[in-house]
Amino acid sequence: MFSRVCVKLAGVALVVSHGLASPAIAEEYAVDPAHAGVNFKISHLGLSWVQGRFDEFSGDFTIDASAPDKCSFALKINPGSVDTNNQKRDEHLRGPDFFNANQFPAMSFKSTSVRPLKNGYEVTGDFTLHGVTKPVSFELVGGRTAEFPKGVQRTGFSADFSLKRSDFGITKFTPGVGDKIYVSVSFEGTRK
Repeated sequence: MFSRVCVKLAGVALVVSHGLASPAIAEEYAVDPAHAGVNFKISHLGLSWVQGRFDEFSGDFTIDASAPDKCSFALKINPGSVDTNNQKRDEHLRGPDFFNANQFPAMSFKSTSVRPLKNGYEVTGDFTLHGVTKPVSFELVGGRTAEFPKGVQRTGFSADFSLKRSDFGITKFTPGVGDKIYVSVSFEGTRK
């Protein structure tokens, strides 16, 4: 009798222990610059768009599926790596009239809040450009996962948003060069 009770209790304990979900572990990722891009476009004289990108950036992020408010995203960009496919213009953009990359060698974003959406997250954070920090919000779409190459877990996201350069103290040549900058960011991260 005693042995039957012990077996039953052991069986109940086994069912209960398997029925309890263990808490999800936050996953940490590093941005893979070979599969990422930070691009922008800005109006020139209201006639055309000058398009460009930044060639040097890094970042990391944390995904916590059980507590999305604990997710975090951070990106650091070298403004001196600006590339608009025109060397003379790029040198001007690196100078004091625009990015002033010698005095301000980094742009950065760090999330302060993350809220889940159907296809990703609504992310709010502090964006620092030209020595000025302002809050920025955008929708980060994605979150699908893949293994590539074998043994390397990845996930990726994209966002499109706009900034006013005047908010960051960059006001030269307006309105000929637009005040509004349209930014497109897309990245894959590899799990650490």
